[in-house]
Amino acid sequence: MDVMSDLCEAPAAASYTRWRLVAAIRRAFLITLVFGQTLVACYYLLWVLPYHGGTWLELAILGLFAVLYAWIAVGFWVAVFGFVFRLRGGDRYSLLRRHRERDLESVPLARTAIVMPVYHEPVHWTFSGLKAVYRDLERSGQLDHFEFFILSDSRDPDTWLAEQAAWQRLVRELGAEGRLFYRRRPVNLNYKSGNVADFLRRWGRRYEYMVVLDADSLVSARTLVKMVRLMELEPRVGILQTNPNIINGQSLFARLQQFANRFYSPLFATGLAAIQMGDAAFWGHNAILRIQPFMRYCGLRKLRGPSIFGGPIMSHDFVEAAYMGRAGYEVWLEPGLSGSFEESPPTLSDELVRDNRWAKGNLQHLWIMLTAPGLRFAHRMAFLNGIMAYLASPLWLLFLICTTVEAARMTLAPIDYFPDGHQGLFPLWPEWRPEWALALALSTAALLFLPKILALIDAVWHRLAKGFGGLVRLTASVLIEIAVSVLLAPLRMLAHSRFVFAALFNVSLKWAGQNRTEETTWFEALRTQLPGMIIGIGWSAFAWSLDRLFFLWSLPVALPLVLSVPTSVLLSRVSIGQSLKELSLLTIPEEGKPLAILEDARTARAQTPSDNGLRPVDRAVLSPDLNRIYWSLARDHRKAMRAEHLESVVTRCLQGGPDALSAAELSQLLQDRDSLAELHRKAWCAPPSSYWGRCIQRLARDNDL
Repeated sequence: MDVMSDLCEAPAAASYTRWRLVAAIRRAFLITLVFGQTLVACYYLLWVLPYHGGTWLELAILGLFAVLYAWIAVGFWVAVFGFVFRLRGGDRYSLLRRHRERDLESVPLARTAIVMPVYHEPVHWTFSGLKAVYRDLERSGQLDHFEFFILSDSRDPDTWLAEQAAWQRLVRELGAEGRLFYRRRPVNLNYKSGNVADFLRRWGRRYEYMVVLDADSLVSARTLVKMVRLMELEPRVGILQTNPNIINGQSLFARLQQFANRFYSPLFATGLAAIQMGDAAFWGHNAILRIQPFMRYCGLRKLRGPSIFGGPIMSHDFVEAAYMGRAGYEVWLEPGLSGSFEESPPTLSDELVRDNRWAKGNLQHLWIMLTAPGLRFAHRMAFLNGIMAYLASPLWLLFLICTTVEAARMTLAPIDYFPDGHQGLFPLWPEWRPEWALALALSTAALLFLPKILALIDAVWHRLAKGFGGLVRLTASVLIEIAVSVLLAPLRMLAHSRFVFAALFNVSLKWAGQNRTEETTWFEALRTQLPGMIIGIGWSAFAWSLDRLFFLWSLPVALPLVLSVPTSVLLSRVSIGQSLKELSLLTIPEEGKPLAILEDARTARAQTPSDNGLRPVDRAVLSPDLNRIYWSLARDHRKAMRAEHLESVVTRCLQGGPDALSAAELSQLLQDRDSLAELHRKAWCAPPSSYWGRCIQRLARDNDL
C-alpha cells in the first residue's frame, strides 16, 4: 500500500490535470491488485480441480470463478483503500479538503431548487420529511436562497388528492406561499427522469442549482448550504453526490440495513471516492446538480436497441453522470458531507420488489456502456459495476450448478483418463488437493469478511464505538449482521437471477411506490419463497445421496433456502427490531444524539392528521375549503364531446359514490372545474340514506365543518 500512502500526502490544492493523474495511478494500482490476486486464486483453483482444467466443464468453472472472484476482490480493495485513507485523515484531493471552513462560510449562496419527485408514496410521511428540511433551513437563516418543488407522478386519485391537500396544509403551516410548490404531471412519461425533465423545462432557468431528494430523503441545512458553496467554488463540478446514511429503521430487516450502511459505508464510500475522484456516479437523490449543463447535456433519449435495450431509460442517474462527464464536467462523491439521510425498505420482500426494477434498469446500461460515444472509461466501469450487482447472481448460480455437475460426475461416472481434448499415450490422472481447496476457500472468505473487521478497527481508532453501543455491543451487532447476511445471500441470489432472466426476456414491470410500514405475513412469505425452499431441499437431498462431504459443502447455500420463509417473516417484525434496540444492538449514533432535522421529522410524522373516516375523494367533494383548492388546480375540460361524457360521470358519482366509477373516470371528474363544483353543490343536497348523505353525517359527528 506504499503507493496509496504516498498519494495521501499530496498537496491540498489539486488542479484538474493533477487529480486526473492521481486518479489514473490509483486506478492502475487497484487493477493490479485485483487482477494479480485473481490470477493467484485461479492458479490455486486450477490445481484443485481434478483434471486441472482438462475438461470443458472445468474450464467453465474456472472462467466463472475468475469473474466472480475479481468482482468481490474489487469491493475488498475499495474497502482497504477507504481504511487507509481514513487512518491518514481523509483524501486530500476531496472537494472538502481543498477549502478551509472559514473560506466556505464566506461564499454567497446561489438560488437553488429543492425538488422531490413522488409516485404513490405515503403522503403524510413524505411531506413531514420535507417539512423537516424546510424548518432546518429556516433555523439556519438561509431559507431565502431555496425554493421547494413537489413533483408528483401519482395516478391514483385518492393519492394525488391527499398530496394536494397536504401541500396546502404545509404551505399554510410554514407560511411558505411562493416558496413551496406542487405540480402533478397529467401524463407520466419516462419515469422519474421524465418528471425532473418536466420541471427543468418549466422552471429550470430560474435556478443555478437543483438538489434532488427522494420521498424518504432528509438533508440538513448545514449540508445543503455547504453543497451550494462548494459548487460555487468549483465551477467545473456538474454533480456533487453525498453518501446518505439509512435512518428510521424499525423492523429487524431495516435495522440491519441501517446498521450495515452506517457502520461499513465510511470505509467503502471513502475508498470509492478516492478511486473515482471527479468521475464518480450520481445515485439519483441527495445530490446537487448544476442546472445549466445538466439541461444542455443530460437529456435522455430512448434507447434504440433490441428488447430490453430499447425504450425509455429506467435507471437514469448513472447515465446522467456519464453524460455530464462526457461534456467535460466533474462528478464527485463527497463522504465528508454528513447530514444526508434516506430510509431502507422495511422487509426483504420490499427490497426485492425494488431490486426487480433496478435490475432491468442496470442491465439496460450495458447497451449504453458499449455503444455511447465519448464516455469516460471510469463511467463505463461504473456501468459495469452496476450491471455486475445483479448479473453476479446468475453467474453464482451457474457456478454452483457447474460444481454440482462436476461433483456428480466424479462420484457417479467412472474416472475418465482421456478427458475432453486430451490425446496421447499417457492418461491424465485426476488429483485432489484438499489443502489447496481449503486455502482458496479461506481466501474467498477473507475478501468477504475482512472489510467488516477493518470497520471495527476503524471504529476503535477513531473512537466511534460508543455511538454504536460500545465495543462489546458493536462487535455483537457485527456478528448478528454477518449471520443474517449469510442467510440472505442465497435468497438474493435466486431472486436476482430471476430478475435478470425476466429483464433479458423484457418482461414488463409495475413501477409502484414503496411500502414503508407493513410486515410480511406467513402466507406472503410462503408464496414468494416456496420455490427457493423446494430448490434448497432438493439440492440438499441430492448432495446427501451423492457424497456426505459434498452435502456439508452445500449447506451454506441450501440451508438458508430451506429457512427462507421464517427468515423473511421474522426479519420483517418491528417487535424484534425494537427489542434489539432496547439492548443497544444494531444501534447507530444518530439514535443516541439525533440531529434537529431528524427530531423534526419524527415529531411531524407522529402527528397523523384525522381523516374522519373519509377518503380523500369524499373530502374533495364535501369540504368547502378543499373543494375550492382542487377547483383552483383543475381545468375546464368540458369542451366538444367531453361535456356530455363528464355530465354522465357526475350523475353516476352522485348516485353511487366514487366506487361507481373507474379510476380513469374518477380522475377525469376531479380534474374538471365544472364537475367539481357541481359535485360539491349537489352532494350536499343528497338524501341522508345515500352515500353522500352518510359521509355528511360522519363529518357532522366529528364537528369537521
